[in-house]
Amino acid sequence: MLNLSEYQNRPKALADYLPWAAIIAPGVVLNKDGSFQRTLEFRGPDLGSSTEEELVAVCARLNNTLRRLGSAWAVYAEAARMPAGQYPEAHFHNEACWIVDQERKAAFDETGHYHESRYFLTLAFMPPADKTSRAAKFVIETPEDDSEEAASDHLSRFVSETGRVLDMLERIMPEARFLDDGDTLSYLHSTISTDRQTINVPDTPAYIDALIGDCDLVGGLTPRLGEETLHVLTVKGFPAETTPGILDELNALGFSYRWMTRYLPLGKSDAAKLITKQRRQWFAKRKSIASLLKESLFNESTALVDTDADNKALDADAALQDLGGDYVGYGYMTTSIVVSHVDPKIAENRLRAIERIINSRGFVTIHESVGAVDAWLGSLPGNPYANVRLPLVSSLNLAHIMPLSAVWAGPKTNTHLSGPPLLMAATEGHTPFRLV
Repeated sequence: MLNLSEYQNRPKALADYLPWAAIIAPGVVLNKDGSFQRTLEFRGPDLGSSTEEELVAVCARLNNTLRRLGSAWAVYAEAARMPAGQYPEAHFHNEACWIVDQERKAAFDETGHYHESRYFLTLAFMPPADKTSRAAKFVIETPEDDSEEAASDHLSRFVSETGRVLDMLERIMPEARFLDDGDTLSYLHSTISTDRQTINVPDTPAYIDALIGDCDLVGGLTPRLGEETLHVLTVKGFPAETTPGILDELNALGFSYRWMTRYLPLGKSDAAKLITKQRRQWFAKRKSIASLLKESLFNESTALVDTDADNKALDADAALQDLGGDYVGYGYMTTSIVVSHVDPKIAENRLRAIERIINSRGFVTIHESVGAVDAWLGSLPGNPYANVRLPLVSSLNLAHIMPLSAVWAGPKTNTHLSGPPLLMAATEGHTPFRLV
């Protein structure tokens, strides 16, 4: 993927570790490994104003969208918690209104620091190898010419498939749109930099890894990005069952973080092969070698079996039935939360607050130390190679765990009056609310 031997022996800068290469179509990024990626911004339902039936319906439709993706795809769902910004400035024709607004501003600033979340969904696709396309031509005859399938054909197919995903999400999300070139660069820059700013698109949008990589990455047990210390928390174990919006409490925290859920889906045949292998292994573990020898010698069955192995074999069998019925898909999911701050103690305290919330839901987490850099690289959209967790997770569980629900903070501008919001209030947690 990142073979630099032609130019230098080993990576020297952060840009050498980044997966992005160039923008080749509106909002489409070409990665260094030859894959395409495209990012859309969305806002999910608010748990405070949604019924349980509505959340179940949204997760079911999202599962129907995600289970269609095959082995060549990768999904990156991110919730970026960031400061809400300053109190909006307004111009008044008389001093009385200005004094009232200044009182509101003082009350808003004294309340504390407000934060709001932005939600992004990145879809990445690896085109098939040339030998795969050639092998298909020996089996399938088409009226088209015998010329090789060009990269533009794969790009057109990727744009078409991601457009279908957006069409499905628009029916279940209050807001969903693809990012343009400038927004895409600004979003990618926010994942690798401590400063959030707008990135202008150059005339030739190539070598974007060097364009947006403005911070130094220092490795070690406690890596640093620029002047801030990085702390990464990774979900290692999962509860027995999940519910829609199981980690929604993270949306009410009063500090910045990056919550990334990466999903590497498997095709139906690949997933069935792995689940069948696991079922066979658990079924074989039901009885020990001594019990099997006793059964063969004395021709009598053993009454005692490993109940845990038997239950897990039945669970794998149920997973095969769900997969065969096209109810869900399966893949590898990695959930990581990245917290950074200039003061290492503050960053560690914030990570502990996140850890308490996640562990209280039945998850098992690990505070990355030796693999902190690898875990941080795995949280970048477009990197499917770093920090891959092996347990298979269904697409329905993914819809429950990924950042989906959002606290509605209101629009930033009043479109009717072409000005700022009428007033600033506060909603659940540390999230502001703009009344227009």
